[in-house]
Amino acid sequence: MEKLVSFVIPCYRSAQTIGGVVDEIDAAMKGLSGYVYEIVLVNDCSPDNTFEVISALCEQRKDICGVNLARNFGQHAALMAGFGYVHGDITVCLDDDGQTPAGEVGKLLGKIEEGYDVVYAKYAHKQHSGFRNFGSKINELMARVMLGKPKELYLSSYFAARKFVVEEMLRYTNPYPYVIGLALRTTKKITNVEVLHRERQVGTSGYTIGKLLGLWFNGFTAFSIKPLRIATAMGCLTACAGFLYGIYTVIKKFINPAVPVGFSATMSALVFIGGMIMLMLGLIGEYIGRIYISLNNSPQYVVRECINADISRRHDEL
Repeated sequence: MEKLVSFVIPCYRSAQTIGGVVDEIDAAMKGLSGYVYEIVLVNDCSPDNTFEVISALCEQRKDICGVNLARNFGQHAALMAGFGYVHGDITVCLDDDGQTPAGEVGKLLGKIEEGYDVVYAKYAHKQHSGFRNFGSKINELMARVMLGKPKELYLSSYFAARKFVVEEMLRYTNPYPYVIGLALRTTKKITNVEVLHRERQVGTSGYTIGKLLGLWFNGFTAFSIKPLRIATAMGCLTACAGFLYGIYTVIKKFINPAVPVGFSATMSALVFIGGMIMLMLGLIGEYIGRIYISLNNSPQYVVRECINADISRRHDEL
């Protein structure tokens, strides 16, 4: 029996590139036996005519679903929106700019067939700008420290996941989703496969420093309380430093009574009290963080319209 592969592609300023990505998916899947496929294109409120291009593709083909978000929610929210429309046994996510080679999807599917639950593409030579490469390295470090990512695992926006992983991701309804965190908390059977990475032919990356910082902050506060624990640890260390400095001040006064201690004693008290305040704030933040993670009900995304939403009927007929 043929397996259904669902491609989910967040789209932003990709009117000139998304058609080529779809063509490459078609060519790649024609060369693979045992699979049928569908494509879900999610327009993340792009300011250009991206959704018009998506609409035209949907009119030409019933195996392409077009989702138009009401405002810009970000790449990970767009992925979550796309997950809500997939029907596949395997879901493949990739970029809309053609830098992630859809033609090598067979490598990801091959690893899934070996028994892995999630497979991330790994690039030997990334063709991103220096800024994006630096951001990727920071993201790798933070994911390892905050989310417990294995050191040898490389994370990217090009990945394949089994159906149960996607279904588990959809159970997460809180705002500011972080797909990497959702994957890491769902399964440990995650691996890499090496693929090529192309240079960007059209336009520039939609990620700015602000967006990258926002993405990291959302991910780590939603899926880890380690930042709060670090704050607590810093409070403890500061309090200990203040206490030790106070002891040093008392000893210094006994050794040399002529030395004035007013300023030193004041600084010692301030450091100690400041450390205790940080400690208490860290403990309070621990609880607030848990409440925030559990009870924040802002929407992940808002769908303005959807074209060819029920594309599963095509596959029932095959």
